[in-house]
Amino acid sequence: MRNGFLLLACGLIIALGVVAVPFPDGAIAIGLVLALSVFPILIFRRLTPEKEFITNLYLVALVLRMGFGVFIHIFDLRTFFGGDYASYDSHGAALVDGWLGHPDLSNQYGYQVDPASGPGWGMNYLTAFIYLLVGRNIFAAQSFCAVIGAATAPLVFFCSQKIFNNMRVAKVTAVAIAVFPSFVIWSGQLLKDGLIIFLLVLVMTLVLQLQEQFGYGALIVLVLSLFGILSLRFYIFYMVVIAVIGSFIIGVTRSTRHLLRNTAILVFVGVSLTYLGVGQRASSELNKYANLESIQRSRSDLARANTGYAEDIDVSTTEGAITLMPIGFAYLMLAPFPWQMSNLRQMITMPEVLLWWAMVPFLVTGLIYTIKHRLRKAFPMLIFSLLLTFAYSIFQGNVGTAYRQRTQIQVFLFVLIGVGWTVKQEARENKKIIQAAARMRLDDRLRVRYK
Repeated sequence: MRNGFLLLACGLIIALGVVAVPFPDGAIAIGLVLALSVFPILIFRRLTPEKEFITNLYLVALVLRMGFGVFIHIFDLRTFFGGDYASYDSHGAALVDGWLGHPDLSNQYGYQVDPASGPGWGMNYLTAFIYLLVGRNIFAAQSFCAVIGAATAPLVFFCSQKIFNNMRVAKVTAVAIAVFPSFVIWSGQLLKDGLIIFLLVLVMTLVLQLQEQFGYGALIVLVLSLFGILSLRFYIFYMVVIAVIGSFIIGVTRSTRHLLRNTAILVFVGVSLTYLGVGQRASSELNKYANLESIQRSRSDLARANTGYAEDIDVSTTEGAITLMPIGFAYLMLAPFPWQMSNLRQMITMPEVLLWWAMVPFLVTGLIYTIKHRLRKAFPMLIFSLLLTFAYSIFQGNVGTAYRQRTQIQVFLFVLIGVGWTVKQEARENKKIIQAAARMRLDDRLRVRYK
């Protein structure tokens, strides 16, 4: 019954997409979605006995993202929700024109056909590759992002299960990622946020898998995933690498065999990334962007916007960065605050923000439990989240970008929330069992006394 309802919902979204988007763009995009959806469903169903749950989870996530995509297409709201799409669309089209030998056409977009020269170049190449296959079809590229965003929910299920070996934690976390509004919004458009989140979860899952059982396939996918993160948002790449290296050094066990295996994995990853040109790119990007002066310039531009904050704080000095840290952390984790909402974009986030605040106690409980009982397995997730939280607390100066980029941390915070929720539920269930057992013992004593 549930599967039938979800399939019907998918069918309605598909039909609406085909009707709303002029032929053949709509039909091509829906065909791409159907073709791509086969792979995650088949792969995820092979990895767990919870086949019905995984299938339903993916379909729910896909329906929400595709529905949102159709909505912003019909009402032309892409600029309202995420104006970055225009850059990826034009740059991707320019790349295709260059590949096909039409440099004059590519110049009309005002873009030199070498997107690898700037940050986020991977998104330009991805969009270009999709356009090369199906033509310049922004709805198709957007739908590709929706498929990846929907696949993130089942992937989080497996990642949580590997860390905590608890089905309730895995299900609670996966459902939250599938339906939480910010994840739907940022992965239902032609934006790189959803792709980054997917790759982050994939890296963490592969690290856990490789520590449990070595596999060449997992190792190759890990290298490609790291390279993908580098191509989309370079500074996140370095934080992920630190988390991965630290995880393999600590390891899930202390045996010599595992130590040698982890060392071999790190050497292979390092050599592979060097071969892909990561070292040269790292030197260039770090020199250009990774200093407090550059961070101050970028943050100052963000802070001067209508939704900016702490514009007067200068983070080009160590003292300024430390001063901003608690303020930036509060905005990163909790903004937009209801009493500061001044425009429609912020107002529509109010229900989600209030729900997020209500989850904070479960987050704290889950963090405490994880540190006490699952620190080794959760280490890469925790250290990455900590590093990115520190970085964004200093770098961000705008409520809108903080809300948007918070999802890159939230995806792992929801794992902790799932843990906290499960700890509370199991404690409540244990209390009921103890109370029921106490009542039974009391009844037995009373029957003996008055027999």
